[in-house]
Amino acid sequence: MSYQVLARKWRPSNFSQVAGQAHVLKSLINALDNERLHHAYLFTGTRGVGKTTLARILAKCLNCEEGISSVPCEKCGSCTEITEGRFIDLLEIDAASRTKVEDTRELLDNVQYAPSRGRFKVYLIDEVHMLSNHSFNALLKTLEEPPPHVKFLFATTDPQKLPITILSRCLQFNLKNLSPQLISEYLGSVLEKEKLEFEEEALWQIAAAASGSMRDALTLADQAISYCEGQVATDGVIQMLGVPPQKQVYELLKGMASRSVSIILELIRDIAEQTPDYGHTLDSLLSTLHRVAIAQIEPKAADNSYGDMPQILELASLISAEDVQLYYQMGIKGREDLRLSAEVRTAFEMLLIRMLVFSPGYVDRTNIEAGASSDSSTNNESSGATESEKKKNKLTVEIVSAQQLEEPEPERMSEEAIEVSPEAPTDIEAEQSSDTEHERC
Repeated sequence: MSYQVLARKWRPSNFSQVAGQAHVLKSLINALDNERLHHAYLFTGTRGVGKTTLARILAKCLNCEEGISSVPCEKCGSCTEITEGRFIDLLEIDAASRTKVEDTRELLDNVQYAPSRGRFKVYLIDEVHMLSNHSFNALLKTLEEPPPHVKFLFATTDPQKLPITILSRCLQFNLKNLSPQLISEYLGSVLEKEKLEFEEEALWQIAAAASGSMRDALTLADQAISYCEGQVATDGVIQMLGVPPQKQVYELLKGMASRSVSIILELIRDIAEQTPDYGHTLDSLLSTLHRVAIAQIEPKAADNSYGDMPQILELASLISAEDVQLYYQMGIKGREDLRLSAEVRTAFEMLLIRMLVFSPGYVDRTNIEAGASSDSSTNNESSGATESEKKKNKLTVEIVSAQQLEEPEPERMSEEAIEVSPEAPTDIEAEQSSDTEHERC
């Protein structure tokens, strides 16, 4: 038999095997047990969180030969055929490849006919948001009042593109992204059933890279098994993903807390030897800063889904709250630099250095010592220059004094003497008086 990938081999076949999504499971289980069944269900969420899986399990519960129940028997012909994907009354339709209104009309022409084998005829339309507006309009009447033997199950990653008229006719269930801890535990159980060796740290790395998607995590686990030759080892996963170990991210932040550029550059040099994806490294750094910021404000509310709470609390005590906010904001803006830069490592180094030097508390000790020595030498030079200037000025004063003694200044009349008194005779009157005296003689 050919090899079957983990994502297909370990796809849940009943509600008890589904990881997470408790809020959706509770609604579906209660509706099935009480037989309060709606005619249209809409499952929304990002890729790989279980939309199509839940729809298939719901179809199995509706058509189980032992009766409608939240726990299908898994043994009857209907359950077996649905599991194997060959049940004639379960019509799985890819809306991305059948977007035209003619395809929708052809589909609706067969709605009126009773199911051939099962209890209900189930239409499972995946990526339903890809249908055209005309297709949605053609579907409205049948979706509002379908025959009693028909159930519609829709799945989409983009519910905003659905017309409000479609949304109002469906029960909507929004599936959440899965936490890294939940993904890590599920991967561990799968690998144990596969009888494969694994390391916990490697599973955490895969869970973080999956970004909330279980299918992505199982696909990465398949790749890691091939890369690590039949096991899942931490070193191999790190090399495969191109991301640094979480320990190196902690060391980077500690280096920034110590404000040492040399330590940061050395750590980046070590990371570069592993051929990393610097975008993922920056994302890991920002995620850690986010958790550190929460730990500084409310330690009990900090996320421990990665199992590294002691390291987060240590970083929260080393880095000030102002620096954490500054680093996070500059990191968000620096993503564009990584995308546009021809040399990604250089852009990453410049980003971390910019974070450091723009910090309000950053002080370069080397510059301070150099500045202090230059200030002292400047003071010495200025003091020497002052002494020489004093001697020069003193000599100049002596020379000027000697010149003043040899050539005394003419006496200057004061302004009072220059001013003419109204009673004093003028020059003309003085001349006339002198002429009169001469004639008398």
